[in-house]
Amino acid sequence: TTKNQQPFSGFYRQKRVWLSGHTGFKGAWMSFWLKEAGAEICGCSLPPPTRHSLFQLLGLEDRINHQLVDIRDPKAVRQSMQKFKPEIVFHLAAQSLVRPSYEDPLDTFGTNAQGTANVLEAVRQTDSISVVVAVTTDKVYRNNEKGFAFQEDDPLGGRDPYSASKAAAEMVITSYRESFFQ
Repeated sequence: TTKNQQPFSGFYRQKRVWLSGHTGFKGAWMSFWLKEAGAEICGCSLPPPTRHSLFQLLGLEDRINHQLVDIRDPKAVRQSMQKFKPEIVFHLAAQSLVRPSYEDPLDTFGTNAQGTANVLEAVRQTDSISVVVAVTTDKVYRNNEKGFAFQEDDPLGGRDPYSASKAAAEMVITSYRESFFQ
């Protein structure tokens, strides 16, 4: 880029972007950045996770198409996506903490693995979409406590429900990519 040009300058201008998890910390930053880049955004998520969330501090509720949608509800996800007709999908929604995964493992698997499948199935049924970015975590890799940085081709694994649910989400993503998104 040149000295005065920003990365992705103009790319997102007037692009229709559907974003799951927009009320979380990373999703709020992503929504803010995409809005600043000129995108039209439909954010689908549960309510903000804290009283004074970044989502609220940035005033995003009034700046984007803000929808309360649970990604565990395949019909709601599909309807939201098909009504908005996005070109780009960012899937960030997740149960993102290890401790709650021990307290409620079924919710964690439902959100992270089945929720990812619900989002990708909605993508498969929405003709307007050209690009999907699905975000997981480095916790998807089997940790053998060797002290090495993980590589993309390391084996998936997970000793706790959170890590296992995110590894399962990776497998869902791979399955949809190989089966439907060639």
